[in-house]
Amino acid sequence: MALVIYRLYEKYLLRDLRTFPEQICFMITEQDMLDAPGNLYLAVQWCRDLGIGSVMFHISTDDPVRLERCLSQIRRISLIARLTLHYRDGQEISGEGMDVTVAIGKSGREEIADCVRRMAEDGVDPASVDERLLESYLTFKYEPDLVIKTGADHLTDFLIWQSVYSELFFLDVNWALLRKVDFLRALRDFQSRARRFGE
Repeated sequence: MALVIYRLYEKYLLRDLRTFPEQICFMITEQDMLDAPGNLYLAVQWCRDLGIGSVMFHISTDDPVRLERCLSQIRRISLIARLTLHYRDGQEISGEGMDVTVAIGKSGREEIADCVRRMAEDGVDPASVDERLLESYLTFKYEPDLVIKTGADHLTDFLIWQSVYSELFFLDVNWALLRKVDFLRALRDFQSRARRFGE
């Protein structure tokens, strides 16, 4: 009976969705990833099936090595999408299709500091620095329309520059319990908001 109700609710939510974000970022914790590593693959499937342009996952952790046992599950994404995996100091690209980025343990403040450092190394005149120039030095050239945080926990500083105009949605369920209807609820909320882009 519960499964029937779940399916009906899913159809109800899908029926009313007309406006989708082009880019989505999921922010999850190290513990989320350890509890349910396969949910990344599921979320990518949902996004791909709905025609979302690209999706990013940020996994916050103080020590990326602790997530090494999850790498095989993450790399499965390349079976259905073009995966860019940022892990420790490296970057892997594999697969084809919808763009999916997974960033493990990355910091927005460190990214901005790195931009400034590289501009200094390149001899950039400080007077010439503007938003466009700084953005050209960013590692993650990704401006999500929607940022989804599971478990009602606080956000990290990841994409601190890029997500300034993003819509934020805090799911009241933990990553391990995430269902498609929860994801669709976030999309419904996104659709209902009038985006002002800081105006």
